[in-house]
Amino acid sequence: MTTLLELRDVHAAYDPIAVLHGVDLSVAGGQVVALLGPNGAGKSTTLRVAAGAHPITDGELLLGGRVVTGARTRELARAGVCLIPEGRGVFPNLTVRENLRMMTFTGRSRQDIESIAFARFPILAQRASQLAGTMSGGEQQMLALARGLATDPAVLLLDELSMGLAPLIVGRLYEQVAEIARDGVAVLVVEQFAAAVLDIADHAAVMVRGRVEHAGRPDDGLRNELASLYLGSAS
Repeated sequence: MTTLLELRDVHAAYDPIAVLHGVDLSVAGGQVVALLGPNGAGKSTTLRVAAGAHPITDGELLLGGRVVTGARTRELARAGVCLIPEGRGVFPNLTVRENLRMMTFTGRSRQDIESIAFARFPILAQRASQLAGTMSGGEQQMLALARGLATDPAVLLLDELSMGLAPLIVGRLYEQVAEIARDGVAVLVVEQFAAAVLDIADHAAVMVRGRVEHAGRPDDGLRNELASLYLGSAS
């Protein structure tokens, strides 16, 4: 597999507080990497750095093997990096169809965008004329994913996909994430609750206080170690 996203010894700060302390992380095409850890560990900052939304104070960001440190969010988006932030990222006062139509700026036609979205998430076709803000949290997250897929991403960055959702819905969403990865997309998922994502992850990294303290395959050993790696639980 070809590495599409890589962070090398990355440091970042919210002046004057250092948040990331030498993060090394890579994601290959077709791979789901779970970035786990407690609140305040630096997970979301790592995603923002990867999307060009937060500056690196030291280290390198690479995309497809090319150093892109310092590139702006818009430049990385054009290069295939898509960030779906915590909190859904949809326009609640627009319908599902209007939310999707806004993605035509990518150069794809409305018909193509809707075809991709409705094939991946059939419930969105049923909700096409419904205001996004009146849908369930899971349906809104599906819409956020559909909007992201409209950019035809090479790298998909997901922040707390499970937030506020029932476990059954989360499981279905992550099944879709696994399918997206099988299409060759490199997927980096930030999750506080390990059980939500480990079943579909190919690799996992645990962040504690701005450092990756453990990385490897998401096997039973990792699940058993999670509680001691950060003061939380594996559920």
